This record gives sequence, C-alpha cells and structure tokens, in this order.
Amino acid sequence: MAEQAANTTPRSGAPQHGRQQQRGGRRDDRRNQAPEAPKEFEEVVISIDRVARVVKGGRRFRFQALVVVGDKKNKVGVGLAKGADVQAAVAKATDVAKKHLITVPVVNTTIPHDVEVKVSGAHVLVKPAAPGTGIIAGGVVRSVLSVTGITNLISKSLGSTNKINIAYATIKALGDLVPKEQWLNAPKKKAVKAPAAPKEDK
Repeated sequence: MAEQAANTTPRSGAPQHGRQQQRGGRRDDRRNQAPEAPKEFEEVVISIDRVARVVKGGRRFRFQALVVVGDKKNKVGVGLAKGADVQAAVAKATDVAKKHLITVPVVNTTIPHDVEVKVSGAHVLVKPAAPGTGIIAGGVVRSVLSVTGITNLISKSLGSTNKINIAYATIKALGDLVPKEQWLNAPKKKAVKAPAAPKEDK
C-alpha cells in the first residue's frame, strides 16, 4: 500500500494540470481586464457606399461612410467622409460629425414646434407628438433621432430618397427649432428697474 501511495504522489518537477491551475488562470485573466469607460457619444452608421474615381491607370475604389453621433440628451451631428477601407471611413466620418454638433431644444421628450425643411431634393417635415406616441419616422430620420433625447415625434420624408440629403435635412430641421422661451408670445420677465442716481446740487 505504501508503494502505491508513493507512486500516486506527483513529482516536484512535473507540471500539474488540475482544476486549481485552470481556475487560477481564469482569475488572472479577469484581473488583467480593465473596465471599459462609457462612451460620451453614441455612433450610428447610416450607410456605407463604395465610390470610384477614374485615374490614369484605371479606377480607384474607396469607401464613403455616413455616420450620426449623439449623446442621448440634446446634442447630435452628422458626418460624411471617405477612406481607403470601411473602418477608416467610419472613423473619419465620426470625427467630422463630432466637430459639427448642434443642440436640439427638447420639451417633454418632444420638440417645441413643427418644422418643414428642404435641402437639395430632400424634403423633411417633423412635428411634435404626445407622450407615448414614440418616433414615427423612416430609416434615415429614425437613425438621426435615435441618438437624441427625443422619444415622441412624427415625421414625413418627401421628395428625394438620397440618404445623405435626408440626413442633412433632418439636422437642419432640428437646428431650426426655436426654444419656447424665445417665442414672440412667450411670457416676458419683468425687468427690475435700477435705482435712480442721486441728483447733484448745483
């Protein structure tokens, strides 16, 4: 019995392939993983197209990306850029969109008033909606509104179906919105009169 027990004991120099080693490796992997920081802006790729340019040697193909970014609060922007591959085009378009952010006035999860905008051949109409309505919009308009703080809105896309023109028309419509405080019939705040300066005796 003693000889069998001696044979079963592992050697000091031999590697041990047991559950303890596997668990230890998994724990080390978990410890080495750094927590990912939350993104400030959310990115949505609307379209990716392959474009060609005719040069002396033939055609030169590149990729064109249309990206919309937003912070789910009140900032949104659209960017269009080209790159040698899809990843480069999306990265460039994202940088362009972040440089051209606009602030959208949001009132009770909707817009303050309706707007109708025409950009090139695209014609976009947006209207405020009651709570619970949701976003009633087409593909491109819905993609742009999905990264804003608007959750109730009615829209209609008229005219051209070009995604680029529709995206820019939607951004222009959101940029043309006027906050309720700046309306002509908005209640004006009473101005406080400054105390009159004392008169000097002649």
